[in-house]
Amino acid sequence: MAAEGMAWNGSASQEDFMKRDEVILVDEQDRMTGSDSKHKAHTFNSEQPRGLLHRAFSVFLFDDDNQLLLQRRANSKITFPGVWTNTCCSHQLHGYEPSEIDSDAEVSSGFVPGAKRAAVRKLGHELGIPKGQLPMEAFKYLTRLHYCAADTDTYGPNAEWGEHEIDYILFVKARVSLEPNMDEVEEARYVTEVELQQMMKPDSGLKWSPWFRIIAERFLHRWWQDLGQTIGSDDHVDLARIHKVL
Repeated sequence: MAAEGMAWNGSASQEDFMKRDEVILVDEQDRMTGSDSKHKAHTFNSEQPRGLLHRAFSVFLFDDDNQLLLQRRANSKITFPGVWTNTCCSHQLHGYEPSEIDSDAEVSSGFVPGAKRAAVRKLGHELGIPKGQLPMEAFKYLTRLHYCAADTDTYGPNAEWGEHEIDYILFVKARVSLEPNMDEVEEARYVTEVELQQMMKPDSGLKWSPWFRIIAERFLHRWWQDLGQTIGSDDHVDLARIHKVL
């Protein structure tokens, strides 16, 4: 078992994280099938042209004015470096205590403590948000997204890296302090929905993560417009479905 915090204590390179951290492998119904290194899971080659399907999470953090915190991934990241995306996007890890593995019952109930623990851990690692500012009960789990994307912008048409994930979507509204880790995050900013729409226009010249673009184009507007209900009720919760965009 890995000690809590061992895989992200700030002393390792991106390559070290890829080789040392183990993601949770699943089938297309999100049933756990095992674990493997981030390096192996994110490798696209002739033996595994879509990498290995694994669990991930995407956090959307809003401030008191309902502005969304975005980040631009560090240029040193191996997959999708330098792209804009939601507040925090990472992986539940295998071998952690307390566990980041959610059982079928925890997923079907919408509780997902494993995903929420992973989110708190990674928000601290990437953005320096103290754990005490984000209690697990503040997070609202909405649904899951199954997508696959090779990082062709960085590595060309035969990209050897990419993502193939079942992504757990977590919303949270909180007042937090930020101290971004420059090894992970190039910059971070709060935006209104109108500002985000301007940033995502093709002529902006900005690049976006594929998972964020899918969420922004298909789901985000209605969730954001009804943010109080999205976080404070089950009106926008979809526990049974895995939205497949391949």
